[in-house]
Amino acid sequence: MTVTSAPPPAKTRRIPPRPPISATPNLVRRMMRDRLEVMDWVVAEYGDAVRLPLGPKIMHVFNHPDHARYVLADNAANYRKGMGLVHARRVLGDGLLTSEGDLWRKQRKTIQPVFQARRLARHLDTIVEEAEKLVAGLRTHVGQGPVDVREEMTSLALGVLGRTLIDADLSEYDRIGPAIDAMQSQAVFEMMTLNSVPIWAPLPRQRRFHQGRKDLQEIVDRLAAHRAANPSEDGDDVISRLIESFKDEPDKQVVSTRMREELVTLLLAGHETTASTLSWALYLTDQQPEIWERLHEEAVEAFGGGEPLTYQDLYKFKYTHMVLEETMRLFPPVWILPRISLEEDEVGGYYVPAGADVLICPYLLHRHPGFWDQPTKFDPERFDPDKAGGRNRYAYIPFGAGPRFCVGNNLGMMEATIVLATIARELRLKKVPGYKVRGEPMLALRIKDGLPMTIHSRG
Repeated sequence: MTVTSAPPPAKTRRIPPRPPISATPNLVRRMMRDRLEVMDWVVAEYGDAVRLPLGPKIMHVFNHPDHARYVLADNAANYRKGMGLVHARRVLGDGLLTSEGDLWRKQRKTIQPVFQARRLARHLDTIVEEAEKLVAGLRTHVGQGPVDVREEMTSLALGVLGRTLIDADLSEYDRIGPAIDAMQSQAVFEMMTLNSVPIWAPLPRQRRFHQGRKDLQEIVDRLAAHRAANPSEDGDDVISRLIESFKDEPDKQVVSTRMREELVTLLLAGHETTASTLSWALYLTDQQPEIWERLHEEAVEAFGGGEPLTYQDLYKFKYTHMVLEETMRLFPPVWILPRISLEEDEVGGYYVPAGADVLICPYLLHRHPGFWDQPTKFDPERFDPDKAGGRNRYAYIPFGAGPRFCVGNNLGMMEATIVLATIARELRLKKVPGYKVRGEPMLALRIKDGLPMTIHSRG
């Protein structure tokens, strides 16, 4: 029998510090303007455990690897998805990202086989082909004006997801990108306003959301109808597996809605994280040309034989992998992990009441000066496998941790590695001088307003 100790008496409870109540209105305004700046400030000012007042909410921010391990893994059963994702459910529905309990476990069981290594290995040629197509398109801009690299990476990632997970060419659906972006924009708006604005309000943002959801429903229905009429040979793509999982549901409208929720969540989370990581990597390596040169040299050698790349060849991209790991340290695609405590608890010696909003923030953990030397410096050597021993496992969690560890991490890393190496082999990308790059913490941490870069040939 497991015996759990009761929380300490009220008089002896250790409560995290917090900014004064008078600072709350200003903090809310700052959060609307720059969420990353507020998160940086609050831990620098108050330490690794702090209560952050945001309107009617008090966020319990915990910023130590041991805190992350406890909340996300050791006692994960006491913490369900929290602020942000709860509110995003009104927009995204009950997809894999937002669902809980038995529904989440069923969804995970349905989706997870799609990401198995042996299946991904069969799609390596697809990723290489999409990467080559991207480079060919970029090459047409050599000597021309700048290209929005974030937009290019977004299109690439959607194309890869469509072919590898859905077994469909998404390029014929020109509305899918704007529709997904409208869904994400509305989801983040719901998070920041705590669902206080009616979703039916006739405002421009809400109108874009409703149109986007309608477009996505039509696209999903077409994809599902096509797959039902043309079953895939293996039946192991996402749509085939979803159709099979819903076969006992008699209500066609329920099936249609659930298909949309699952596919929209998968497409949104899957393409945005990879596109953001690649965009940040191109920006960061442009700041240090010597790193780009090493990427180029490794890519030339790895691709040099002219033979088709195999899954076993991925080990040749050691430095490329290090660059991506360091990119995700500074700008983790999953930048924040919100939770709600089911029962009162104690995290790192601090009392957490039942129903409390708890935040674990990989963006902060990855820059913690107690666990990273020169934490704001871009240094891929940190991830040299021959030198990286001894690091706290939970000081670096770009794909989350515990039971809800990102199911698509292997596909994302394989795709990012091949794409970055293919670009580095052929081209040199340079940020437009004077353009200010800023982070935009949406569902993933992307570059705000795009990344204009000029394209240069390696000759």
